[in-house]
Amino acid sequence: MPVLSDFHLGADVVAADGRKVGTLARVVVEANGFDPRALVVKEEESFAGRLLAAESPCITDEVVVPIGAVLSATHDVVKLAMSSHDVRHQPPYLSHHLKQLTAGTALFEEAEVVTGGIAIPVYEESAAKSADEIEIDSGENVMLGTTGVRFGTVQDILLDNGEMIGVVVRPDGLFKKDVMLPIRFISRADDMSLFAHLAQSDVDQLKRFTDG
Repeated sequence: MPVLSDFHLGADVVAADGRKVGTLARVVVEANGFDPRALVVKEEESFAGRLLAAESPCITDEVVVPIGAVLSATHDVVKLAMSSHDVRHQPPYLSHHLKQLTAGTALFEEAEVVTGGIAIPVYEESAAKSADEIEIDSGENVMLGTTGVRFGTVQDILLDNGEMIGVVVRPDGLFKKDVMLPIRFISRADDMSLFAHLAQSDVDQLKRFTDG
């Protein structure tokens, strides 16, 4: 397992043959413990002529790369141990399926769009991750406990030797500076938000994040 000293969302992702295949869009982690499981790579437009799942009517440009395929990671570049050919054949992160309707209900009866009497079928979106995994991506909400108050948004993630140690948060409000939120303050998470167990006094004590 390589030493993953620091992942940065938006970093270039380069295959073993030296070709840039995309940028780091998200990291998929365990819901309990936040151990990284996979990277979600947004493919370069010039690289995205990839095989698509036959079930998908939509073109997807994000693929899943297992964490074990990471050779090294720096602030600007994630290097993979797999070739660009292998990256191109990785499964898409998002796929779309015809919505399963209840028994006795015709597929087009629950269509969301009807034009000229022709209904367009409804598709459901699913992500290539298991039920015990969540995704963390740039711009994700960080909420203060169960108060319904948003503290800010995720700007980056911080890892040390493959272990997630915190996230970089941009607090809401003008002229606010990015701060580091240690993992111990994140009480739970879902695919919409991270929930931080913080009092206002804790917020005031968070350290300002400096890149470098």
